[in-house]
Amino acid sequence: MNEVPKTPPAPAETKLATPVRARRRRWPWLLAGLAAIAGGGAFHAWQAGLPPFAPAVQAPPPPGQPGLRRAGGAAPAIPVTAAAASVEDLPILLDALGTVQASNTITVVPQVSGRITEIAFREGQEVKAGDVLVRIDPRSFQATLDQALATKAQREAQLANARLDLTRYQQLLRSNGTSQQTVDTQRAQVAQLEAQVLFDQATIEAARTQLDYATIRSPIEGRVGLRQVDIGNLVSSSSTTGIVVVTQLRPITVNFTLPQQTLPQVMQALAAGPVPVEARLAENAPPRLDGSPQPPNPIGQVVTIDNQVDSATGTIRVKATFPNEDQRLWPGAFVNTRIQVAVLRGVTVLPLVAVQRGPQGPYAFVVRDDSTVEQRNITIGTIAGTQAVVLAGMRPGERAVTSGALRLVNGSLVQVAEPVRPPPSVPQARRRPQQAPAAAPAAAPAAPATPPAEAPAPARP
Repeated sequence: MNEVPKTPPAPAETKLATPVRARRRRWPWLLAGLAAIAGGGAFHAWQAGLPPFAPAVQAPPPPGQPGLRRAGGAAPAIPVTAAAASVEDLPILLDALGTVQASNTITVVPQVSGRITEIAFREGQEVKAGDVLVRIDPRSFQATLDQALATKAQREAQLANARLDLTRYQQLLRSNGTSQQTVDTQRAQVAQLEAQVLFDQATIEAARTQLDYATIRSPIEGRVGLRQVDIGNLVSSSSTTGIVVVTQLRPITVNFTLPQQTLPQVMQALAAGPVPVEARLAENAPPRLDGSPQPPNPIGQVVTIDNQVDSATGTIRVKATFPNEDQRLWPGAFVNTRIQVAVLRGVTVLPLVAVQRGPQGPYAFVVRDDSTVEQRNITIGTIAGTQAVVLAGMRPGERAVTSGALRLVNGSLVQVAEPVRPPPSVPQARRRPQQAPAAAPAAAPAAPATPPAEAPAPARP
């Protein structure tokens, strides 16, 4: 019988080819998984700061070697500036914007009508009380005065004659030479003439007053402004513009406003004694032409406070006076004022720039002895200008970071730098004009300079 040939058996290598290929395909995935597990563990150890990823602590850098890095190449020390808390007497100051106002402002207006014949002042002149400013034509007023004097003289003569007649009638009445009615009539005549003489005297005084008004004098001591009327113009007592304005500059007043919350402090300060006021002019004053320093700010004194609070703004008006001998304060100008209402004795003071604000209140970065910082909560009291009173949280002598705090966390390594201070101004000596050097002996004639090479001629076509 014909037998079907059997397939020869596969060799051993052929039977093992498929499992080996499968194992070779699994090895890359196993290696990738092990690498991912190792990377995750290393990342967790780095976040937790476990060895060998724990940062090495570096000693504070010695002076003169800024920017030292931590061991292991970590971040360097953070440069900051610091200020120490100190025990001081802290003045409580109030700042306000005020307006300068003249102590007295007089608008010179004529009290009689007439033509100006003389202007006896210069614009901007300093005058005293009683100095002549303007003269008005006095002839009509002088004529009125002379007429009143003549009328009075006439009435006085009539009065003298009436008194003599009264004396005669009284003598005749004793001898029954006249009646009592005649004596009474003459006595009434004398009384009438006496009243007319008094009327004439009053008329004379009025005429003299009008004549005196023709000469306009300064009512106060002060500075004359710009004149509004020239010589030769006709003026009247009904004029509203006036001739000139005289302002009193010494002393001068400053009116400013303060919040109504400060009213108790100001009243307590006034009850304790004089309250000084400083007009801060040196901050905005331009430099002098001669280069000299600005004089100190004017110092005045609080006179009084207003009797009511402005309900629209919630402020109280305060009035202060200044001697103004140097006339640095000018009417109508704005000026920054500062008054001292109290002094806190022996309090712990810290610069306000060192105080930070957080969710739990104010805090400060306190520099330790090992040049690391501690974020410490503090209690702040009164704030005056750039200083703050520390009620709790810091002791005198401890230093707090004043700049560079945005990069800090609790325990950061810092390097405290010295604050930048401007160099002292040293007056420079004037340079002397340089004198012309002495004529040097004639030297040998120098060789003539090599003439420049001539440019090549353009090529001809």
